[in-house]
Amino acid sequence: MTQAAAWALSAGVLLFIGLLVSQGLPAVVATLALAGWGLVLVALFHLLPLLLDAVAIRVLFVGGKARDSMRDALLARWAGESANSLMPAGQIGGPVLMARHLAQRGMSMQNAAAAITVSTTLQTFAQIAFALLGAALASAQASHISEQALRTSSLIASGLLALQVGGFYWMQRRGFFSKVMRAATRFSGKRDWSRWMNQAEAIDVEVQLTYGRGGPVAASFLLSLVGWLVGTGEVYLILQLIHRPVGWMDALLLESLGQAIRGAAFAIPGALGVQEGGYLLLAPLAGLPPDAALALSLAKRARELLLGAPGLLYLHLASRARTAAV
Repeated sequence: MTQAAAWALSAGVLLFIGLLVSQGLPAVVATLALAGWGLVLVALFHLLPLLLDAVAIRVLFVGGKARDSMRDALLARWAGESANSLMPAGQIGGPVLMARHLAQRGMSMQNAAAAITVSTTLQTFAQIAFALLGAALASAQASHISEQALRTSSLIASGLLALQVGGFYWMQRRGFFSKVMRAATRFSGKRDWSRWMNQAEAIDVEVQLTYGRGGPVAASFLLSLVGWLVGTGEVYLILQLIHRPVGWMDALLLESLGQAIRGAAFAIPGALGVQEGGYLLLAPLAGLPPDAALALSLAKRARELLLGAPGLLYLHLASRARTAAV
């Protein structure tokens, strides 16, 4: 872990603890406890948006058996989401592990890196569209909600997310991987980087070819957007389980703007503390008390553990198996 990542994680932990203590930890835990074994149902429900995200990756593959490719995409997505949620590399580690996993299962590295790079970018664009839908819902409630700062904060988070992914997309279209490799060579002394440079240039070419396939790109974007919309069911289900039911539109508002706030804090592992603060900020929009907002966030983190821990174990065992086979 780099020093910057360590500082970000430390800040997130302090914010996380501070929010729980300030809002009354016993009350939050008691509210979360109402869900009980229902948290397993929440984890099972999450398999649906996970599957949709895997299909959004699969449509960008070139060739390969459909059944094998779908299985590879699903395993890669599971492993990548597990890493994003539980590993200290933040949102960067997941895509790297997904591309590596696909390459280890027989796909060329340039095809794997291009598919994951493009699908991750399209998923974030879909997230921005989802966040804007939530912001529109918040604005529609302006007649009986006076907290203008809540909507403003959510729009700022969406804007930051748009700047991040827009900049990344712009760099992709101008040879992102080659530029990164050239920068690395400047600090590497006399080490021969020619093999890695050729690989980076091949990935850049494949990324451009992938973006040029209009049909699969559009399908990947739409599937990602549907995945975000389906994820609203997770918020709806959790709030039912903790006896704080809300309507579907309120659940969509919480999920869309909550995910935008979390996405804007990509540098903090698991957006620790930021996710909790986001739900506290948004709670009045859905008429939720603070303890319910924090219980909602903790239920999501419990789901991440229930699915992410086995995902990381799978990555470890798969890596050991490949090492033993060499």
